[in-house]
Amino acid sequence: MPQYAVARYLGIDAARQPAFSQRGDSLTFIRDTTGTPQIWTLDEAGAPPTRLTAFEERISVIDWSPTRDEFVFGMDRGSDERDQLFRYDADDGTIHGLTERPDAIHGWGGWSPDGDFFAFTSNRRDAQAFDVYVQARDGDPDDADLVLESDGWLEVLGWSPDGESLALREAHASFDQDLSILDLDSAEARVVTPDGEASYDCVAFGPDGDALYLVTNYESDTSYLGRLDLESREIATVTSGGDWNVEEFVFDCDSRTLVYGRNVDGYSELYAGELVDETRVDVDAVDLPRGVVSNVTLGPQGEQFAFTFSKNTEPFGVYVGELATGDGSDRSDDEGATSADPTRWTPLDTVGIPQSTFRDAETIRYESFDDRAIPAYWTLPEDAEAGETPVIVDIHGGPEHQRRPWFYPTKQFFLNEGYAVLEPNVRGSSGYGKAYTHLDDVEKRMDSVKDVKAAVDWLYEQDEVDSDRIVAYGRSYGGFMVLAAITEYPDIWAAAVEFVGIADFETFLENTGEWRRDHRSAEYGSLDDRELLKSISPIHNVDRIQCPLFVQHGANDPRVPVGETEQIVDRVRERGVPVEKLVFEDEGHHTTTRSNLVEEFERIRAFLDDHV
Repeated sequence: MPQYAVARYLGIDAARQPAFSQRGDSLTFIRDTTGTPQIWTLDEAGAPPTRLTAFEERISVIDWSPTRDEFVFGMDRGSDERDQLFRYDADDGTIHGLTERPDAIHGWGGWSPDGDFFAFTSNRRDAQAFDVYVQARDGDPDDADLVLESDGWLEVLGWSPDGESLALREAHASFDQDLSILDLDSAEARVVTPDGEASYDCVAFGPDGDALYLVTNYESDTSYLGRLDLESREIATVTSGGDWNVEEFVFDCDSRTLVYGRNVDGYSELYAGELVDETRVDVDAVDLPRGVVSNVTLGPQGEQFAFTFSKNTEPFGVYVGELATGDGSDRSDDEGATSADPTRWTPLDTVGIPQSTFRDAETIRYESFDDRAIPAYWTLPEDAEAGETPVIVDIHGGPEHQRRPWFYPTKQFFLNEGYAVLEPNVRGSSGYGKAYTHLDDVEKRMDSVKDVKAAVDWLYEQDEVDSDRIVAYGRSYGGFMVLAAITEYPDIWAAAVEFVGIADFETFLENTGEWRRDHRSAEYGSLDDRELLKSISPIHNVDRIQCPLFVQHGANDPRVPVGETEQIVDRVRERGVPVEKLVFEDEGHHTTTRSNLVEEFERIRAFLDDHV
């Protein structure tokens, strides 16, 4: 099989986050063709896309005005996640700064129904608290109105149809959230969700403004589409995902059209149709390739829907489908709701690497220490030979995250280099029910590391695997898992590669962004129990590390401070174990610039060539 340089793989474009223009005659999206995510647009499938922005910094969000030919976008500096907001006038291409506070984070909260105002949250006043602001679209950046002070992590989820209130979410932990309604006239917010731990996502006001439609796991192990009555605070089920989670719900009040997905073992099912009455939908399954859907959005009047799609063998791209529905208020049960099969709008460019060379994953399950079945994706390189195939065990971050069968250019690169890749969704991962996500909480943290050991035990049983050449590999929380795995089970690894990982939970919680500390403490344990934090911190078991280690970090990381990398590297070097460090001064928690990515993975390839 031909070999291709990592720069070729990293040069494959990814297009994400589609957004329809106000008139619905064009589609914008974020694409990284230039090496940094920028805004592009096109007006029909297969047309050459046009670039609208040319910044050196990454763009994170786009939202079109409901009434004008303009949109807001967010952009940070050096991947520091302190997004500033800008307004783009599509008539003449001018860009207007809406916030000029580079020391603060700005979370986009949406346009008012008349398009005259927008809402956002920011920690301008207090680094640990996200307050709610409302600002005129053409106002001075210093004229934002502080409409609600907070002492926690607030997000604006949207405006009511009459423009008189905002839906807010406060996260105490990933699966412990409250929703409230902020009356803009009185500046009073009232909690509208029932008591009890639950998550609330994809929130949309109903047609009359008296209810919220949302995806929740309230009193359920898996997430479902529900209707929250704002007076009674009761949640009625609209549609269930069964044994799997509902996700990616979007709703248009005027047309009553909707789209939602179902996450089935990591793969997406998609349904489109309309809301027939308060708690009943009429939908059809959308014909899709087997892959993963994200960033679903509806066009004006709900006549189109778009989404990001990817699968192991297809890079991220934007698809568009048409919706044809009757009037949900008076239609009969047999009138039906139909959707045209979506088509890919953005170009599929693999930089000359044949798409046929991309390898697909097999979904497997392996048994862990307590007889629990752990789901994972297993991918072999072409022509894998018995007993001679090295393996990368790639552990996702989060921890409340799920590895899904997306396209990963670096994964395909390593497969091309002859590595097999195992991607476990260890306990604590999302996507498999609420109970599964709690199996690694606080004092159970190391049980998830045992799942990694069990993954290696499974690898030993595979004929193709060279058991002396197994690599631990992971980012963020996955970086912690790598450090934990090579300290808890030091003799099973040939090498380890970790990105922005946690080495010491005490120093992590002391130095992480203030707004994240309480949120993360619910998962890992708090600074009030330092003995627990010490017991799960790899830094205290450095003397057990035997395998060569590669560590990468960004100096601007607001989540896991770069000090976590500095201390683990220093301690490992003291012991004489080979360790290589790569710190980018212009990156944060993620490496987002293509030139840096190329350097990063060329060095990782060389490191693995030397040690594996």
